[in-house]
Amino acid sequence: MQRQHIGRIGTILAVSLILTGCIGGGANRERQNEQLREEGLILDENRETIFDLFSGGDDPNTSVEVNRYLWTAALEILDFMPIEAADPFTGIIAYGYGTPPGGGTAYRATVYITDPALEARSLRVALQTRGGPVSRDTARQIEDAILTRARQIRIRDGGL
Repeated sequence: MQRQHIGRIGTILAVSLILTGCIGGGANRERQNEQLREEGLILDENRETIFDLFSGGDDPNTSVEVNRYLWTAALEILDFMPIEAADPFTGIIAYGYGTPPGGGTAYRATVYITDPALEARSLRVALQTRGGPVSRDTARQIEDAILTRARQIRIRDGGL
């Protein structure tokens, strides 16, 4: 039981380090990537960050069945919450409690990206406060914000 708990903590730390490496730039990013390589957390030299998985690289066996725009938008919209776990292969991002800017209530969320299509049916957000689940309307507002941001990112990238 304790080994399983330690293994989960290690996985969460590894994902957090990789995601942190995605945000940095320049020399800082290179230093972080070098540290991750030394720790054995970056195994493929052609893929430096988690977002490189979405590039559709040379290996046909490497595929991700989640929408990259929804993934990126969820990370941006919910950036006030700490990431507890993220799995780009299943499309799940679990966040810890965080308080939105200008708000007084702490929320935690789990984002499910279930399809590669950029559609509302591809995204589900489970949102709760310390007092319990929030209303479906509140969760739907977060989903709408993520969908709107994902569409903006797609337009910015010229993906229309």
